[in-house]
Amino acid sequence: MCIFSTFKISSSSIGHNLFYRIALRRTHAPFSKPSMVATTEESLRRDFAAKQASVEAQGNAVRALKATGAAKPEVDAAIEALNRLKIEKAAVEKELQSVISRDSGDGSVSREAFRQAVLNTLERRLFYIPSFKIYRGVAGLYDFGPPGCAVKSNVLAFWRQHFVLEENMLEVDCPCVTPEVVLKASGHVDKFTDLMVKDEKTGTCYRADHLLKDFCNEKLQKDLSISAEKAAELRHVLAVLDDLSAEELGAKIKEYGITAPDTKNPLSDPYPFNLMFQTSIGPSGLLPGYMRPETAQGIFVNFKDLYYYNGNKLPFAAAQIGQAFRNEISPRQGLLRVREFTLAEIEHFVDPEDKSHPKYPEVANLEFLMFPREEQMSGQSAKIICLGEAVSKGIVNNETLGYFIGRVYLFLTHLGIDKSRLRFRQHLANEMAHYAADCWDAEIESSYGWIECVGIADRSAYDLRAHTDKSGVPLVAAEKFSEPREVEKLVIAPVKKELGLAFKGNQKNVVEALEAMKEQEALEMKAALESKGEVEFQVCTLGKNVIIKKNMVSISKEKKKEHQRVFTPSVIEPSFGIGRIIYCLYEHSFYTRPSKAGDELLNVFRFPPLVAPIKCTVFPLVQNQQYEEVAKEISKSLTVAGISHKIDITGTSIGKRYARTDELGVPFAITVDSTSSVTIRERDSKDQIRVNVDEAASVVKAVTDGLKSWEDVWSNYPHHSAESTDD
Repeated sequence: MCIFSTFKISSSSIGHNLFYRIALRRTHAPFSKPSMVATTEESLRRDFAAKQASVEAQGNAVRALKATGAAKPEVDAAIEALNRLKIEKAAVEKELQSVISRDSGDGSVSREAFRQAVLNTLERRLFYIPSFKIYRGVAGLYDFGPPGCAVKSNVLAFWRQHFVLEENMLEVDCPCVTPEVVLKASGHVDKFTDLMVKDEKTGTCYRADHLLKDFCNEKLQKDLSISAEKAAELRHVLAVLDDLSAEELGAKIKEYGITAPDTKNPLSDPYPFNLMFQTSIGPSGLLPGYMRPETAQGIFVNFKDLYYYNGNKLPFAAAQIGQAFRNEISPRQGLLRVREFTLAEIEHFVDPEDKSHPKYPEVANLEFLMFPREEQMSGQSAKIICLGEAVSKGIVNNETLGYFIGRVYLFLTHLGIDKSRLRFRQHLANEMAHYAADCWDAEIESSYGWIECVGIADRSAYDLRAHTDKSGVPLVAAEKFSEPREVEKLVIAPVKKELGLAFKGNQKNVVEALEAMKEQEALEMKAALESKGEVEFQVCTLGKNVIIKKNMVSISKEKKKEHQRVFTPSVIEPSFGIGRIIYCLYEHSFYTRPSKAGDELLNVFRFPPLVAPIKCTVFPLVQNQQYEEVAKEISKSLTVAGISHKIDITGTSIGKRYARTDELGVPFAITVDSTSSVTIRERDSKDQIRVNVDEAASVVKAVTDGLKSWEDVWSNYPHHSAESTDD
C-alpha cells in the first residue's frame, strides 16, 4: 500500500540562486522548529504587542496635548518620546520577522523567486509542460517533454539496477484497471478518502486540511500582530492537523472565518471524498472497477504464484513500476501533487519471526539525518544518526527495515539529492495503521518545504491476510521441519455471529482488530473476560473503544504436533514517488552563474551523468567541412558506446552553445577544433582537457559510467585553456 495519502509542506523561503548555495551549507537548522526558536518567537511577539500598545498610548497622549493647547515644549517632548517608542517597536518587529523567516526558510518572496526560476527553465526547455495546454490544460496533469522523459527513464533505469537487479527481485507488471473487489479487500473503497469542502455558491471543491494549513501558515509568517498565545495555538493546530476529524476540521474553519480562496464565499462542512477514479469493466457496466491508486495490490494478489516461482522460499521481494491515479480534490505544487503519476514499489516478503537481513552489515555504518518520533514530539531537530545504532537501539524496528532505509539513502544520494536536505522521518504513533510495526518517510527539502518522496514501512501481514479473507485463497508460506514438533499455539477465534449482532456494519473492523492482537494482549483479554465477563477494547480503525463480552471471542492455547509451520509473511514495503523525486532533483541540481561578460545569469542543471538527459554534446568550433566530418565520426563512436548525445553544427558561437546545453544539464561537451584532437569540457568546473579524436568517446563513457571521475581524467590528459571558447 503506497505512501502519499497526505502531503506535508512546511513553508519556508530562500532566494533565487541564493537558495541553492545556502541549502548546501545547511545541516540541522531547517529540519524542525527547535523549542528555543518557539520560545524566542513567543517572547518577541509579547514584546512586540507591548511596544505596539505603548506606541498607541503615547500617540493618544500627543493628540490629547495638542487638543488641549499644551505648551510647545511639552508637545515636542511627547512627540520625541513617541518617536523613540516607534524606533523600539520597529527594532522588535524586524527581529520578530527575522525569527519567523529563519524558521520558515529565508524569506518567502525569495524562495518563490527561486522556484519560479526553476519552473520557467523546466517549461521553456520542455522538461515538462501542462497537459492539453492548447485547451488551457487540466489541473494535476502534466506531459514530460524530451529531456524530462530522458531524466525519468534514467532514474527508473538506475532504480531497476539498484533494487531489482542488485537484490534479485521479481519484477511484475499489472493492469492499471483494478476490479472493485480487490480494492474493497485492501480497504481503499471504504477508507481512501480526503476531507473536502465546497464553495456554497459556486460548488468549487477544496481540501479542508489544506485551507486550514494555509490559513495557519499565513498568519504565523505574515501577521506579526497576533499574540504569542494565538501563535502557539496555530502551531498546535498544524501539529495535530492529520488527527482532526471532519467535525473538528469544520469547527476550526468556522472559528477562523476561513472562506473560499477565490470568491470569499462561505464553505460547506467537510465530508469525505474517495480519491479513486471509478470506471466499469466491460460494456455491460456490471463489473465495477477503479484506476489503481497504487501498484502494490497487483503484487499482493499474485503472492501465491510468485512464492511458487521463487521455489517456495522466503525471503523474496517483488517489484513493480507503473502508473497510479488519484482524483485529487485541488491539485497544486506542480509535479508534487498530480492526478496521474509513476510509482516504483517493492514488497519484500519475510518471515515475521526472523526479520534479519544477510546484507544488512553493508549499510549498518551509514550515517545520515534521521528524525525519530521522540525528537519530533519533544520539538527537537533531525540529527545525524548511525543506521546500525538506530536498529540496535530499537529506533528502527528491525534489520530488514533498516537495510531498505540504507538502500533508499544510497539510491537518492547517487541520483544527486543533496545529503544535507534529505532526512528520514519516523511516523508518529497516530500516523501509523494499527497493523504497522514501523514506518519511515524519506523526505527531501525543496522550495515547498519537506516533501515525502519515499515511504519505507513494515506493514506486518495485513495485506496478505486481507486478500486471503476476501478471496478464500490462502496467501501463506510454510517452513518444513526436519522432525515433527509439538507446539503451543494461541488461537483467537472471534464469534462473528455475536459480533455482527453487537456491532453490525463495524463487525469486520472489530474482527480484524481482535485477530491482530499480540499474544500478551490476547492473554490479558482472556483473563479479564473470565473474571469480569467483558472488557473494553480499542479498535484503531474505528477510532474508539468498544465493549467485548465473553461470548464474542474465544482465546485459548492449544498443543499439537506439526510437520511444518504455516504462516502469513510480513511485508517490508519501500514505495517511491518517482515524480516527486525528480522534481526535488531538479531543484537540488539548479543554480545560476554569471556569463563571461558578467551581464547576465546563466541557468545550469548540475545533473550527475547518471541521470542527465543527454550525456554529451559534440560541437565543431566553426563551420568547417573537415571539422563537421570529425564531429560525425565522434557521434558514431558515442552511439556505439551507448552514450546519449547531441551534435550541433550550427554557426552559433561556442559560448552560446555551451550555455544552451548547460541549461539542459549536459555534463560534457566535445569541441572539434582540429582534425587530430578535440577538447572535452566539464559542465560545472568548465575545465577542458585535450584528447585524441579516437579516444573521445571512450573517455566520456568511462566518466559517465562511473568507471573514472572527472578528476581522474583531468590528471591524465593535457589541459586546454578555455579563454577564447567558453561562455
